[in-house]
Amino acid sequence: MTATSTPVDVRPAPAGPAPRSSRLWAVGGALAILGALLLGFVAEVGPLGHLKHERDRRVGYAEVRGSLANATTPIGATTEPGTPMALLTITQLGVKEVVREGTSAEVLASGPGHRRDTVLPGQAGNSILMGRRAGYGGPFRHLAGLQPGETFKVTTGQGDHTYRVSGVRHEGDPQPPALQPGTGRLTLMTATGDPYRPTGVVQVDADLISAPQPGAVPAFRFGRVPAEELPLAGQPSSWIPLILWSQALLLAAAGLVWARSRVPRAHVWLVGFPVLVALALTAGDQAALLLPNLL
Repeated sequence: MTATSTPVDVRPAPAGPAPRSSRLWAVGGALAILGALLLGFVAEVGPLGHLKHERDRRVGYAEVRGSLANATTPIGATTEPGTPMALLTITQLGVKEVVREGTSAEVLASGPGHRRDTVLPGQAGNSILMGRRAGYGGPFRHLAGLQPGETFKVTTGQGDHTYRVSGVRHEGDPQPPALQPGTGRLTLMTATGDPYRPTGVVQVDADLISAPQPGAVPAFRFGRVPAEELPLAGQPSSWIPLILWSQALLLAAAGLVWARSRVPRAHVWLVGFPVLVALALTAGDQAALLLPNLL
């Protein structure tokens, strides 16, 4: 009598997904989101910021040219922050920039800005223009190279105004003499130190040598502008948009992980990657506004 043996199933077990630690997934996801935010931040301050500045300069230049032709360029303190209101031309530095109202980090990302507690350029009294040294095109990166006696021009709704440089000041240097009644002075201001690492402020004083124009009372008393418009100030109001856009990035990344197990990987990346990039750049832009406005 032959003993029967139970057949043994030697077929390989179905392949399944390799077990992964949920902790590793969490750490990997957090690092991916942090990397996306850092990439967006660096891109916004660097190459994309320069492109944004150039785009805003071209759009603002066309807007100012149109308002000058139609005699609608603002000449008082009634404009909103970010409104183009003058053209600054410094031939020896290759500067041809649109000046906007206000000096917050957001305004200075588009180009030089006018401090709203001073008179407009060309008018009798003290006027201050601030601009970035390195980020977003760095329109004032060579500002300290101006020499006493050199001239430059500012065009406003009241015409062309010529200024002659009287000196370059750093922190601790003596202040220029008080203005005489009926005269004008313009101070150009930017950061000092290594690019993207501002350590102080440099100021170029220039006397108005063309006829002073009458002006309106500034929107703020001197020194009373919002704190975010003072030299080397960041823009704290960007924290809320930054948190909201970061949360949107987190949700998009979570959605990408969820879709990856249900949709072909190529489709997931084709749709999800551009969304992640757009959210990272938007969040990076808000993070950049927290840095000093003269950076």
